[in-house]
Amino acid sequence: MGIATVNPATGETIKTFEPESPSSIATKLAVAQEAFEQYCQTSMEQRAEWLNAAAEIVERDRVKFGTLMTTEMGKPLKSAIAEAQKCALVCRYYAEHAAEFLADVPASTDATQSFVRYQPLGVILAVMPWNFPFWQVFRFAAPALMAGNVGLLKHASNVPQCALALEQIFVEAGFPEGVFGTLLIGADQVEAVIQDPRVKAATLTGSELAGAALAAAAGTQIKKTVLELGGSDPFIVLESADLEAAATTGVTARMLNNGQSCIAAKRFIVVDAVAEDFQQRLLDKFQALKVGDPMAEDTDIGPLATPGILRDLDQQVQACIEQGAKVLIGGHPLSDRAGNFYPPTILTDFPPGTPADNEEFFGPVALLFRVPDIDAAIKLANSTVFGLGASAWTTNEEQIPRLIDELEAGAVFINGLVKSDPRLPFGGIKRSGYGRELSIQGIHEFVNIKTVWVK
Repeated sequence: MGIATVNPATGETIKTFEPESPSSIATKLAVAQEAFEQYCQTSMEQRAEWLNAAAEIVERDRVKFGTLMTTEMGKPLKSAIAEAQKCALVCRYYAEHAAEFLADVPASTDATQSFVRYQPLGVILAVMPWNFPFWQVFRFAAPALMAGNVGLLKHASNVPQCALALEQIFVEAGFPEGVFGTLLIGADQVEAVIQDPRVKAATLTGSELAGAALAAAAGTQIKKTVLELGGSDPFIVLESADLEAAATTGVTARMLNNGQSCIAAKRFIVVDAVAEDFQQRLLDKFQALKVGDPMAEDTDIGPLATPGILRDLDQQVQACIEQGAKVLIGGHPLSDRAGNFYPPTILTDFPPGTPADNEEFFGPVALLFRVPDIDAAIKLANSTVFGLGASAWTTNEEQIPRLIDELEAGAVFINGLVKSDPRLPFGGIKRSGYGRELSIQGIHEFVNIKTVWVK
């Protein structure tokens, strides 16, 4: 796939870009390294001033940036504007808290003085996805830059204008040249970048395949990586749950970003005692959703980002149906319009061995499973290779500790929507990746945790 803006609502190619040449990449690496050597000496106060300025820019121009996101990847405009505002939030969070998170930590030893000091590593490569084209980048950049690192962004090839806009935000905010740069390159050019000795570490949000490739390339160079990969998050509804609240939140949890979110609720696991009631509530709410122009204010679901994503999702759905799964709503791409539109879909009654068992469905498709009790619910929730997030619904106080302890996931939300929050670490286990973003844990990923001992 080339580097291009292709409107997913219409299929129109708006703008194309040539991948950067090896000489251009080398120049940007040199500029980034030179920038780091000066930037790492700047004060926390100065970095915070620049990061707060970036927050002001993103908030001021949120409609412009939201329109750009929607044009390139198809999320509803109202969601894109909210994404821009969340980027301002993470900037202000780290501008306020980074000095505290990176302060020396004293230790009592046999030395006259001993402590832990956190110091930046250098140039960090960020390979970022198209589904949250601003938020994913800012949640890496805000802590990394406050720690004194510099960032090089390799964004998804279908959001090049977002990538360039992000670079300009940091420039306009006052960060020195090279502190945050964008590389317009294809996936086949990433390995050469990670092998460059000036790049000290890398982070990737994306598919398992992309994460494995980056980790392998970094591994040959003994370089740290943080990976945030796929998910097939369970949404467990137990017999004491508030069914209306669960169903309402479940629709949001499945349909956020047109269903294209790693932490979307993908597998709805409901105990038999309330399964019929919950299923009808969920179905009613799916039927009320409006699919259409993502720029329209009343649109709930826009197009999927690319024709390939639409094709892959439909292949998974059809495989389930052919093997005996039941369709409650949807189940086929919308053929009455241009663009990559897939309707809200609910599948249930899965026989063993369908893609629903162990694959991530990246689009507006809910997989509904029935189980007899909490034991079966937890067992089914943990049965996939993924372990990103989990949501569980119950008002039984005795069940909550079990859900917290036994669900295999990087995050467990009880009676709520799984979401990222700057105040909490974000990441997964198993094939959902490793390492953490956000909170104090996120800023510590790309620093030298240096032991100091003085006598």
